[in-house]
Amino acid sequence: MKIGKKFNELIKSEYFHYVDNYKKYTDFNTLGLYRSILENEQLSLEERIEVRDYANNTFRKTYEFLQLKDPYIYYRLETLGIEQTAGDENQFWYNMRKNQEKILADKKIKHRNFGAYSKHDCGYEHCPYNGMMVRRGSLFAEVQMVFHTDKSKNSKPGKAESIKKQRRNQKAIIRDELDNC
Repeated sequence: MKIGKKFNELIKSEYFHYVDNYKKYTDFNTLGLYRSILENEQLSLEERIEVRDYANNTFRKTYEFLQLKDPYIYYRLETLGIEQTAGDENQFWYNMRKNQEKILADKKIKHRNFGAYSKHDCGYEHCPYNGMMVRRGSLFAEVQMVFHTDKSKNSKPGKAESIKKQRRNQKAIIRDELDNC
């Protein structure tokens, strides 16, 4: 069976029905469900919180993995109806980074290309590269998952190697220019 309408057009009772019977629907999407809670204008704030909590009872693991997949949606869902100061927000993001690191370690996942982190999103509305899949660390990857335990690429052995490469490249460029003259 298919749901047949957008999640952000549902009322509270329909959300409960679809969450209870999610296995029956082939087009059920948990990320779409959580996004729709934020986008649905038919629901009041109390109803949104109630739907979020009800969905979390069924999809607890999926909701926790949302920290990795789309941290901005997770942040907005967690802070529904809560006034936050800048300090609270910074603490929340710090805790989320710790949780992301823990989830990656628990699941033994070595890479960090998840959801929002695997697509180009520079913030410009008309950028032709928006939504394009990118490799971690490339020029197009603006948003990267960084932890305080990450080692610097410019550590002493790495720094020595990069200086050697720069010297080699500099000599090759000068040689090429002299050959072209």
